[in-house]
Amino acid sequence: MTRSNQSAIDSALSGYVLHGLPVFQLTTLLAATDFSQRSATAVARAAELARGHKARLVLVHAIEARPPTVQRLRLRKPVDPVVRIEAQMQKLRETYPDLDVTCHIAAAKPGDLVPQLARELGADLIVLGLHMARRVLETVRLTNLERITQNAPCPILIAHDQACRPYRTVLGAITFAPASAKALQIAATIAPEGEFHAIHALQLPLSAKLPSTDIMKSAEMTEAEMLRETFMTFKGLPKSLSLPEIVPGGVHEVLQFRIRELQPDLVVIGSHSGRDPNTLGNYARDLMRAPPTDMLVAKPD
Repeated sequence: MTRSNQSAIDSALSGYVLHGLPVFQLTTLLAATDFSQRSATAVARAAELARGHKARLVLVHAIEARPPTVQRLRLRKPVDPVVRIEAQMQKLRETYPDLDVTCHIAAAKPGDLVPQLARELGADLIVLGLHMARRVLETVRLTNLERITQNAPCPILIAHDQACRPYRTVLGAITFAPASAKALQIAATIAPEGEFHAIHALQLPLSAKLPSTDIMKSAEMTEAEMLRETFMTFKGLPKSLSLPEIVPGGVHEVLQFRIRELQPDLVVIGSHSGRDPNTLGNYARDLMRAPPTDMLVAKPD
């Protein structure tokens, strides 16, 4: 190993603090609802988690202003959202008699209302359903789900599985940074019985891809292995976490391969791009638009 390579590794390791992760607890959950089947799945998952952790659940419904032309095209008068959300809460109370559930309704855009309310209430987790399928020309704009995720102050759980079973197999796409350790810790809180797997997609320079190069002995692989060793010293990681795999390749291909292989019922990813922690990363955005299963999207500190 050259002196410059060792210096790069030492620099990467210097940002790590070898101590336990802050304890993550679920005390307040937000579940966004638009009364569709998609949001019903999110509400059901949020209710299960809230009951299991003795947390309070707040249902959130945003009333968006519609253009007059759209309102005139309605054939039936819409049902009062207050009536609908009260009926939803009553159903939850019948199913979970000991559940602490309230609601919040406001005339606002979901992408603004949900993150703002999460901050005001100190929410630990926001649970969302899948977004509606959109026309091709609309895909350049962020969906409400994406806007909420980008602006949220806490992790986002996207509920996909209508069966709402306990999570058994969890797959995390990690970077060996403390934020990845925190993401897995959060996942362990909502999937206490899950078997945890993690992968690190190792991006390689062109020089490391030459036929004559042994990738396993490259400086990039050595650095990744040292970071993994340090990563595994964090206290608070899931007890069932197996040694994370280091797989050369892009995140898209590596994660998709492992998803097909493991068939996880929960996938854990980070929300931000590598350039801006406040911007939704392209990969997170792509995966959220067609999630293969339930997804936990962790936020950077």
